Amino acid sequence: MAVIDVTEQDFQQQVIEASKTAPVVVDFWAEWCGPCRALGPVLEKETAARDGQVVLAKLDTDANPAIAQAFQIQSIPAVKAFKDGRVVDEFVGALPPAQVKAFFDGLVPSEADGLVQAGDEASLRRAIELEPARADARVRLAIIQRRQGDIDGALETLANAQGDFGADGLAARIRLEREDIPGVNDAFRALDGGDPQNAVDLLIAEIEQANGSKDDLRRVVVGILDAFGVDHPFSRDARRRLAGALY
Repeated sequence: MAVIDVTEQDFQQQVIEASKTAPVVVDFWAEWCGPCRALGPVLEKETAARDGQVVLAKLDTDANPAIAQAFQIQSIPAVKAFKDGRVVDEFVGALPPAQVKAFFDGLVPSEADGLVQAGDEASLRRAIELEPARADARVRLAIIQRRQGDIDGALETLANAQGDFGADGLAARIRLEREDIPGVNDAFRALDGGDPQNAVDLLIAEIEQANGSKDDLRRVVVGILDAFGVDHPFSRDARRRLAGALY
């Protein structure tokens, strides 16, 4: 595990220069600080999980006041991440383990990140084994399963990603495809043809006359709009029209 103690004398070499090769996370702490003692093992665990891809440097602020002053450390524990000789992220206080993990994930991609990036079926299945809650991996795997004709398998994969708009939208689309509704099929052709705005318009029109499939139509629309972002003008307008069609 790449954990080192640093001082004012070697900070430039061990942190600033070293961060040009690999990310260096600096833990500003002191012996008297209870939250520091609670956070330390969490930082060490996340460092160890990255197998040498990130260095954890621990700096005692009492013994090295000049460095603490230089980086304007006013409260501890304080954590700063260095890349290419500069601070790229930071936090103050003993964050929960999940937030500390997310902090490290932002510095060094996890094994699951790489597997999702690879995108083949075996890699996606392995990513889900490592991180069962990875909705992006589940959506990509379900797309492959759907393409292969394994509809039940795709729905099972997506069922464990509930709460993710993209996953919910894809599962709803698969169910609607089984119903073979002409207007809905036109919307899906527009979506696959690279025209999501037309697809949303067609789906909202279908909602106004749908019965039992209204909720799945809503899920598909919300999943499409999620990719636009809440502040996109089309997304704002479409959400207003969707609400009108539903209620």
